[in-house]
Amino acid sequence: MIKTVLHLLRNGKHAPAADTGAPDLRTNRLRELVRNGQDFDILLINVRDFPLLRELYGNDLAQEVEAQLTAVLRRAVSERLHVVPFCMTLEPGEYLLGWPSQGDDPRTQHDTAYEIRLLAQREANAHLLRWAGRELDLGFGCARHTVAKGQDREARLFQAVNEARLRAKMRLDLSQLSLSTEFNAILHNRDVRAVFQPIADFTTGTILAWEALARGPEGTAFQSPAMLFDFAEQSGKLFALERLCREKAISTLGLIAPGQKLFLNIHPKTMADPNFTHGKTLELLETVGLAPENIVFEITERHSITEFALFHRTLDHYRSQGYLVAIDDAGAGYSGLTSIAQIRPDFIKIDMSLIQGIDKDPVKRALIETFVTFADKIGSKIIAEGIESQAQAACLIDIGVHYGQGYYLAKPATPKPSLALDTTYLRTRQEQTRISTSCLMPIGNLVEAAQVRPAGMLVPDAQQCFESTRQHTSIVIVDEERPIGLVMEYQLNRQLSGQFGSALYAKRPVEAIMDRSPLIVDEATPVEQTAKAAMQREKIKAYDDIIVTSQGRVLGIVTVQRLLSTLASVQVEMAKGTNPLTGLPGNVTLEQEVEASVAAGKCFSIAYADLDNFKVYNDTYGFKNGDRVIKLAADLLDHSVRRYGDATAKLFHIGGDDFVLMSKPEHVERICQATTRSFKRLIRGCYCLEDRTRGEVIATGRDGVERTYPLVSLSIGILEIGGPCSLQEIGERAAYVKKYAKSLPGNVYARDRRQPLGTEQLPGNGQGVCAEPAPLKEDSAA
Repeated sequence: MIKTVLHLLRNGKHAPAADTGAPDLRTNRLRELVRNGQDFDILLINVRDFPLLRELYGNDLAQEVEAQLTAVLRRAVSERLHVVPFCMTLEPGEYLLGWPSQGDDPRTQHDTAYEIRLLAQREANAHLLRWAGRELDLGFGCARHTVAKGQDREARLFQAVNEARLRAKMRLDLSQLSLSTEFNAILHNRDVRAVFQPIADFTTGTILAWEALARGPEGTAFQSPAMLFDFAEQSGKLFALERLCREKAISTLGLIAPGQKLFLNIHPKTMADPNFTHGKTLELLETVGLAPENIVFEITERHSITEFALFHRTLDHYRSQGYLVAIDDAGAGYSGLTSIAQIRPDFIKIDMSLIQGIDKDPVKRALIETFVTFADKIGSKIIAEGIESQAQAACLIDIGVHYGQGYYLAKPATPKPSLALDTTYLRTRQEQTRISTSCLMPIGNLVEAAQVRPAGMLVPDAQQCFESTRQHTSIVIVDEERPIGLVMEYQLNRQLSGQFGSALYAKRPVEAIMDRSPLIVDEATPVEQTAKAAMQREKIKAYDDIIVTSQGRVLGIVTVQRLLSTLASVQVEMAKGTNPLTGLPGNVTLEQEVEASVAAGKCFSIAYADLDNFKVYNDTYGFKNGDRVIKLAADLLDHSVRRYGDATAKLFHIGGDDFVLMSKPEHVERICQATTRSFKRLIRGCYCLEDRTRGEVIATGRDGVERTYPLVSLSIGILEIGGPCSLQEIGERAAYVKKYAKSLPGNVYARDRRQPLGTEQLPGNGQGVCAEPAPLKEDSAA
């Protein structure tokens, strides 16, 4: 090792090293410091068990870790001390850094060295965990190179490096650092603040929850949460710090809407700490009007869980009280899907390393799709972290990810920030398919009698209600006939069966355990809308009874079983009108939508699309390929409706090769333009090479004469509805405009120039005058 240093000083040539960046600069920097007699601090970092790492994972990974670690070390010194250090590899897994001395206090020197080591270890571990599922164990030692008058400079360097190397082999006593005094002062003075970052619900575009993030005092080494929590863990004070952070987060959160949640980060070691189960969190929640159902314990997957038995007992205890659980950094930690399957979290937060670039990386996209499928099968929800662009958000929504978090949506702040979100993309895949299965039956038709009790009743009395009345599985808690909560029998039993359940709730009012944000709907709410709201509840409440009100007072309850049974029956009936090839709704649904829009006084456009020369294609290439062409047209229309329309745009397949779409007038032309252009380009792939090259088909027509026919094209006629009119009037005008569009060659769309149906005629254009439609766009004939 020392020969390596002296070799550099004497020859100016770098010995073999993992880092190949600017060796001459570093050598000259070291020689300059030594030969000028300048005092400088040195830091020696070694990777413990580096030979084992290289043996297990090979030279390539070992060299990659070395290259990253040296770059991280150099960057950490530059950021911390604002100087350019020399950084050299002494031997594999051992690195020497140096910089001009920053003061005479040796405690300051050790503090600086410790901070640099923590920064380097965190970044290097983040990389190694992704590849090898393990962490680096870094030893470090520091020394000061000073030369007294007449002392040999190279000998002094030899002595300083040996001193640092000896310290690197020893375990550091953190109490020797001035950082320890500073950290203890933070705990004593409660000098920690909480910032909040919202988690967006991709289905509704609203805020599901806020994650509480801790920050230390500004302008100190502990301002960084990484430094704050790493020091707490290594000094054995993690539980005290996390308790302080939880208290700060809960007390400063402020008001939240019913059903919204607060995510609190919890280290696995904290979950297994005996002091964590004494009900302090519940007491704090009650003082600010929150309930366990509002809290999600977020357990990072970057840390291993060693005491599984104790950890799971603690987890079960908190779940029995209504708390929810999330796994953080999934895909960047220890045991991956195995620990997730064992913990069965309510939420799985995907590490940002898998989200960055997902809109351009098909492998990452496929991986997240697998995560979504996995989560659905175990009853969890996916939260994507680190979303930084609209493209990433759009890709994640298209995949079916449930929730998202990141700087694109909102940055952490205090007080709670709102979403800075483009809600154009917030439409689920179910909405994008435009399959209308509306069930307009009011939920009031399904109401059953409810077991109603006033607020203030004791928990044991609620238990007695269930034992004496077996036909009810829920109790609606009211205040002057207005519902304020719901108690499900299984929920009560789960909480009372916990380790301290009976003693904890023996003399407490039912408000302590009831669900304060049950699903409450008015009797006029449609069944389908109610079912959708019920299924969007968190997993543990998905099958809780639904409270139905009339003018704000309890009318009764509806069980999820009856709700889904009714909805299934209605959807079976409606599915009879759905086209089996494309899955799009047909004539019956179209008529209902048109009549409803006309009755509501809406102004909208109808586009009637039809395939030209389709019969010739079908006769020549067969029914199977004919279905393929129809499906192509349906997919292109559906894609254009989703991309250029809004949430009100709908597509219908009314039979054969005919389609109808409804849209706002300002969107319809762009939808038709995109569809005709895409169809012209893609339809050629449905022909053989000979026909594709010729650009036409030789076939026998209906008259039995063989002739040439153009390739299949798409013609669309557009008309506007502006007021009251009948289905017959709409159908007649739509057929006329479509016929005009079909008379034009190629893939075209034409728009009716007449007054919108249902509006008064302009002067000079009397009733019944038929102005000719105008072709707004015509592609070249295919």
